[in-house]
Amino acid sequence: MLFLGIDVGSSSTKLSVLDGKTGKSLGAVSYPESELAIASPEVGFAEQDPEVWWDCIKQGAAKLFASGKFDSKQIEAIGISYQMHGLVVVDAKQQVLRPSIIWCDSRAVPLGNAALAELGTDYCFGHLLNSPGNFTAAKLRWVQKNQPEIFSRIHKIMLPGDFIAMKLTGEITTTASGLSEGTLWDFKENRVATELLNHWEIDSSVIPNIVPSFGIQGTVKADVAAALGLNTNVKVCYRSGDQPNNAFSLNVLEPGEVAATAGTSGVIYGVTDKPAADVDSRVNTFLHVTSTAEQKRNGVLVCVNGCGRLYSWLRQTLGQSGATPSYPLLNGLADQVAIGSEGLVFHPFGNGAERIFQNQNIGAQLRNLDFNRHGLGHMVRAAQEGIVFSLNQGFDVLKSLGGSCDVVRAGKGNMFLSDVFTQAFANTTQAAVELFETDGAEGAARAAAIGSGFYASPKEAFSGLTRLDVVEPKQALSAQYQDAYQHWVALLPKA
Repeated sequence: MLFLGIDVGSSSTKLSVLDGKTGKSLGAVSYPESELAIASPEVGFAEQDPEVWWDCIKQGAAKLFASGKFDSKQIEAIGISYQMHGLVVVDAKQQVLRPSIIWCDSRAVPLGNAALAELGTDYCFGHLLNSPGNFTAAKLRWVQKNQPEIFSRIHKIMLPGDFIAMKLTGEITTTASGLSEGTLWDFKENRVATELLNHWEIDSSVIPNIVPSFGIQGTVKADVAAALGLNTNVKVCYRSGDQPNNAFSLNVLEPGEVAATAGTSGVIYGVTDKPAADVDSRVNTFLHVTSTAEQKRNGVLVCVNGCGRLYSWLRQTLGQSGATPSYPLLNGLADQVAIGSEGLVFHPFGNGAERIFQNQNIGAQLRNLDFNRHGLGHMVRAAQEGIVFSLNQGFDVLKSLGGSCDVVRAGKGNMFLSDVFTQAFANTTQAAVELFETDGAEGAARAAAIGSGFYASPKEAFSGLTRLDVVEPKQALSAQYQDAYQHWVALLPKA
């Protein structure tokens, strides 16, 4: 019994095949190998063509299935993880009407802020647990206000994962967890947030039918199955935004458990059984994928847009005049520089409006550069430390909301491949970092096995998850990291 996990990101799409009997991945690919382009036709805009995501899945599947490590005809079910907060709009023929406005797009901030002022904090934080801010609902409002001709043709709106499920099954559906990430879910009433839609004069008929995060969500169409190399009757059995899915992938299911990712964006994600809300909108609360009517589970999310995006930008920029340096080379250069980068400071906020600054776009900055003291290694280390320090700001907010912060689980990938980054993270947050051999695509495959009924429980599903390492805070270094962190905070631009 094999299960396919698909993780649709803004940089690339990852696919992984899980052997249900052993709980181990049989193979994984990322497509394309270079990062996908993000169109920015105006300042603060960020868009991608949803059909490009679908093409990445087709190309990635062809590459993965050609490996010869397994028989793709034995795949029983598919799980989907996807970049959160994006808006996809289609007409009655399921044709995409405009590029997707994706997660790091900032254009809808004023509209979300206006809705908060008009609807009031009692409603927004009591029912939505968030300000409409810059999420999917506000992006739809932007289309309504600025592209009325397109808006008039909208049959359904979708999140990126809903679009992929539609391409696979031909059915347009969504999940309550997905709606919550778009501020389209009323936590208090346990239903679609019709009051917000009514306030904006948006007909709730644009919301797709809701299916459970786990369970049969549709059957892959025969022509799609044949084109991908799948058997007939393959089911889509799981769907989640990438950050709840990452937490799930790391077996972060219960209150007090915390997950971290450091890919294009950086995220701290803690699970709680309470309706936690930050009235300053620095962190956000969404329905966790394991939430049920009987056992409520919410995810409190700290997000920094700039994270790995800064690191990839730095790498690409350094390669403009020659060979692009590898990430291991950059990590090695950072390791040769002392904690604090001899006063050099990098603020990584160059990838759109940042939630920890209440959706303001304060821009990335390199501060205190001294031509006589600082070299490339200082710049690389300052970038890694800046990412850690920015995440720690959100970590402090999570603590203020009652989150547990003693242990953080992360997949050993992306920024966590750097020993400098991982140790800086442990020492700055004062949390032990447990590193696991997994990623979002593998987690989605594991979840599909649960949704199909192959695994009876998460405990059974995670028996094959491998912990690779534990990085503890080093008390001898704590004072140095705290000094560097306070220096970094003192130089933040005034929002």
